[in-house]
Amino acid sequence: MASWKLGPALATGNTVVLKPSEMTPLSALRIADLANEAGFPPGVINIVNGYGAAAGSAIAAHPKIQKVAFTGSTLTGRKILKASSETNLKVVTLELGGKSPTIVFDDANLEQTLKWAAAGIFPNMGQSCVAASRIFVQESIYPTFLEKFTVLAQTLTKNTGSPFDPSTRHGPQISQIQFDRVMGFIKSGKEEGAKVHIGGERHGQEGFFIKPTVFTDVTPSMSIMQDEIFGPVCSIMKFKTEEEVLEIANDVAYGLGANVFTENASRAIRVAHALEAGSIWVNCAQATEMNVPFGGYKQSGMGRELGQYALDTYTQVKAVHVNIGQKL
Repeated sequence: MASWKLGPALATGNTVVLKPSEMTPLSALRIADLANEAGFPPGVINIVNGYGAAAGSAIAAHPKIQKVAFTGSTLTGRKILKASSETNLKVVTLELGGKSPTIVFDDANLEQTLKWAAAGIFPNMGQSCVAASRIFVQESIYPTFLEKFTVLAQTLTKNTGSPFDPSTRHGPQISQIQFDRVMGFIKSGKEEGAKVHIGGERHGQEGFFIKPTVFTDVTPSMSIMQDEIFGPVCSIMKFKTEEEVLEIANDVAYGLGANVFTENASRAIRVAHALEAGSIWVNCAQATEMNVPFGGYKQSGMGRELGQYALDTYTQVKAVHVNIGQKL
């Protein structure tokens, strides 16, 4: 995330104040070490650690800062926009929450789709803005998909442990607050009538570990189908037609990413155009490219990162008119 901001900002001649999350300060400090080793002049890259309410708010409202790029919650994104509107109208790029769908048609390569679908939700324990926590499977292959996806999720449960252990494939949530939030969504899913197919509980007695969780018997209006969970929790729902799944997939407040699995190229293009999301991955998931713009529709944000679009947001257009002979 830091590199997505630093790269285009520095390439276009700006100096940067980088405030990392208070939950993950060390990687940003390591970047500062590397910048010093590389010979960046003092003051070009500035790392400011602190809490959002203090350090983040100061940046958002500072009259001499001309541009803010933020990755985080939609709630905080609104606060940054408000601060900009009340101060110097600084340019704001926001990469916010998501509720990405994975859509699996009955002609998909099932072996590859299963792996990609798991890769779309469980890496980083679901703590990803584009985590595809809604999986829609065409009804003719739903039983087979669910059975085999369950095996993949159970494999992660068996390989849960310390992030510092090379054999670990599933680690903890970032904090007690996030652990409680995810467990709250699991509780809500149960209370609203969804069925916990696997998982749905803490792993072990220590730490912030949550078992990879799969819900079935879900409806589109449930909170686990509408709200960003930011944890290793997904819901698998069957569908009949393309029109049906598009209506459900788009019926959320977010629009960051979506994954489509089909061997039919015409269908893939048609569905990609119809989905209300900034990034569509066909027969893959979360496969970002540095030269391809990334950003969201609706409440998933505004502006784009990566590629030429990112460079544009760190520059301003100026028109200079020089009279070379016109006389009045």
